[in-house]
Amino acid sequence: MSDAHAPPTLTAGRIPDASGADEGWLRLEGASAGAGEGAGTLRFGGEWTLATATELDRRSHAIDPQAVAAIDLSAITRMDTAGAWLIHRTVAELRAAGREIEANGLSTRFHSLFDEVGRTDRPEQLEESGPGWLEDLLYRIGEATFGLAREGRRLMSFYGMLLVKGGRLFVQPHRLRLTSLVHHLEQTGLYAVPIVGLLSFLIGIVLAYQGADQLRRFGAELLTVNLLGLSVLRELGALMTAIIVAGRSGSAFTAQIGTMKVNQEVDAMETMGLDPVDILVLPRILALMAALPLLTFLSDIIGIIGGGLMSWAVLDIPPDAFARQFREAVPIQHLWVGLIKAPVFAFIIGMVGCYEGLKVTGSAESVGAQTTRAVVEAIFLVIVVDAGFSILFSTIGI
Repeated sequence: MSDAHAPPTLTAGRIPDASGADEGWLRLEGASAGAGEGAGTLRFGGEWTLATATELDRRSHAIDPQAVAAIDLSAITRMDTAGAWLIHRTVAELRAAGREIEANGLSTRFHSLFDEVGRTDRPEQLEESGPGWLEDLLYRIGEATFGLAREGRRLMSFYGMLLVKGGRLFVQPHRLRLTSLVHHLEQTGLYAVPIVGLLSFLIGIVLAYQGADQLRRFGAELLTVNLLGLSVLRELGALMTAIIVAGRSGSAFTAQIGTMKVNQEVDAMETMGLDPVDILVLPRILALMAALPLLTFLSDIIGIIGGGLMSWAVLDIPPDAFARQFREAVPIQHLWVGLIKAPVFAFIIGMVGCYEGLKVTGSAESVGAQTTRAVVEAIFLVIVVDAGFSILFSTIGI
């Protein structure tokens, strides 16, 4: 006795009908028993939906490609994305077997879904429909803008934390680690004297030479002293010193704290109940705020000496005449303008350097990336703040 529930079998190149009238089905009509001798039409009908996809998938794989000459979709009564995809895949497999056929007869109400599935089934068309260059450019600009906004907010949060803990340090001075403070004062101040002095001397020479070369055309060589004094004392002394210190000490802060993060020393401090900000950050920032005004004063003096020597060599202005003209043309307030900026620049450099150091993750590559980022951010912020100072002093008449 045969089993009534046995699965349908394929005979003479035909697919039996499904058991229910509303279910999806496909059958091969007009094909002869010899599959290679006479090909027929593969008809699709009923509901081609996700509910019947498993059975239809099994039946579609049982088709002999050589027995198919055409495809008729006119009997389909219902279709969803899964059914449309199955039909497209069946057609693609028949074409891959060498049968150049097209699917015809589909009701117009299914055309949009069928065509859309056909487009998304082609990877090359997905690549062509990607975003254009303008859209990609706008996306990158927006992403960078939001990234800068997030970074600025985090940096301002770190700035607020420093103000709170710095105020607590003044209320409880015993929390200040004098040994660490003196050590960093030596590292950021004393050891930076040679490079700051050399570059300031060369900058003074360049300013005097270029200024004299331009003013000689108007017979105003003596005004080179005025140009040198104002530019060095008000701007270049503090700005160039801050840039040198940002590249030297700011990067060192990031690298040192970042290496401690990689070695999990910062985590060990927190485990022992120690505050990394009190131990690592505040001593560095306070030391830099004390050292940078001294370095700026040194830069001013050496820069003016370099410019005076160049004026003596190029313009034949002896040192006594240079000193007399300098004293008359450059008021002492210009020196204070430059020195007032120095602690602010130092705070910015120290804050950015320590902030980027604390952001380091557990890899040496992260240390290098954050060190580079710290130098760039510190120099950028120093120049922005210097521009703000220039506008402020010009507005109030200093």
